Amino acid sequence: MVEVRGLVKEFDGFRALDGANMNVKRGAIYGLVGPNGAGKSTLLRHLTGVYRQNAGTVKIAGEEVYENPKIKAGFAFIPDDIFYFMQANTMEMKHFYQGIYPTFDEKMFTRLMEYFPTIDPKKNIRSLSKGMQKQVAFWLAACIRPELLILDEPVDGLDPVMRRQIWSIIMADVAERNTTVIVSSHNLRELEDVCDHVGIMHKGKVMIERSLSDLQGSVCKIQVAFQAEMPKLPEGFDVLHMSNTGRVYTMIVKGDPAEAKVQLEKMHPMLIDILPLTLEEIFIYELGGVDYEVKDILF
Repeated sequence: MVEVRGLVKEFDGFRALDGANMNVKRGAIYGLVGPNGAGKSTLLRHLTGVYRQNAGTVKIAGEEVYENPKIKAGFAFIPDDIFYFMQANTMEMKHFYQGIYPTFDEKMFTRLMEYFPTIDPKKNIRSLSKGMQKQVAFWLAACIRPELLILDEPVDGLDPVMRRQIWSIIMADVAERNTTVIVSSHNLRELEDVCDHVGIMHKGKVMIERSLSDLQGSVCKIQVAFQAEMPKLPEGFDVLHMSNTGRVYTMIVKGDPAEAKVQLEKMHPMLIDILPLTLEEIFIYELGGVDYEVKDILF
């Protein structure tokens, strides 16, 4: 669905994107994470055709995006900083969307009204709070019935109930229409609940791009205790971090969890327990040695 190859973008000599590559399959929910300044928003603005690259290619459904009205008619973009016409209300923005998106579904607009009960569709949108403005953006974007939905910090400023409401609308559309979703966020805990693929950016490149199941299957947390002191671990046992409380040792181990357990059981431990890692823990331990502040992508 989305293919980015060797993408380069410079601003006054500063290289914001430095040969970025990205692959997103149709129907995927792809989480794009990274510290501030990594290039996430710049990459999204290339996917939407706002920026023209200095080098590389950006393709959606096999076609270049920049200055391609046909491709742009098939996706919706909700940026972190949303723009509305100065005096427009929700109904007026609906008419505007209808004029530029032939797929706009007016019946769905009416149906979704109950999901946003605090929004007065005849009230000037710019007079609403940031969270309510974002609700309007989701309301309108969902009615486009997009094949691709691109989101930059989508639920920032929304309360927990509305966050869940928004994600339920998105997930329903993915299940019903096989919609592709690309979401950029700092909140790894939230992405873990909704994404099936993850890409992490640093200094203008996508460093790692994997399915969430592959990530969670490549690193695990093991708690193990021995009768005496901790014996020497097998050769090639890749421990990223180890700590202990008394005889109980907690290890973050890279590799297949089942294989790691087999090797440890040969050492006859008193107890052994394999625990899953959160997406946040995976990035901390697996990527913590990279030269950037991991804490910048965590809340």
